[in-house]
Amino acid sequence: MRMIGNWRSAAAFRVRIALNLKGLPYEETFIDLDAGDQHRPEFRAINPQGAVPAFFDGDGPPLTQSLAILDYLEETHPEPALLPRDPKARARARSLAQVVASDSHPLYVPRVRRYLTDDLGLPQEAMLGWLRHWFAVGVTTLETRLTQEPGTGRYCQGDAISHADLCLVSLWVGTAIFGVDTAPYPTVRRIAEDCLAQEAFAKAHPKRQPGAPA
Repeated sequence: MRMIGNWRSAAAFRVRIALNLKGLPYEETFIDLDAGDQHRPEFRAINPQGAVPAFFDGDGPPLTQSLAILDYLEETHPEPALLPRDPKARARARSLAQVVASDSHPLYVPRVRRYLTDDLGLPQEAMLGWLRHWFAVGVTTLETRLTQEPGTGRYCQGDAISHADLCLVSLWVGTAIFGVDTAPYPTVRRIAEDCLAQEAFAKAHPKRQPGAPA
């Protein structure tokens, strides 16, 4: 298995965590999103969207989109399970994951930030305000659901790690990178810190990847 990613990519972070939890060996090649490597023809031939990660397992085209890759790993390597067996619990875990991967994360990726500053002429501080706003919306949604819904346990869904926790952690780490106030989110903090204390999460952390600032 191999993957093309970037140290700061929340989506690649989620996939690295899943690979580590499942004990699957992989190689990751890192491209420089700030330098525009994702726009080069050789990468666009791999993923026309120009986004990471791109995941390869044997023959055939790469898999893209982190949730699709997580589902693939779950179906091809079901143990340890990262989704509950109960259909409603499984749906809730996926719903919480999508709060991050489908609703929050797309609003602050590099291509959106560059469009706001380079194409729309938004000042840097205004762009950062946009970014922090959408981070806060995502984390507030998670905090509200995790405190009000009965499915929450040690982790987002019960007492076993699921895709929801991988996504929660990827959002939480981003709040530190971009200076988002996290004081109002004690439940999200509890789950994130529990996860990040585990080696599978810690090894996958963006700050521990090649290219990350010291």
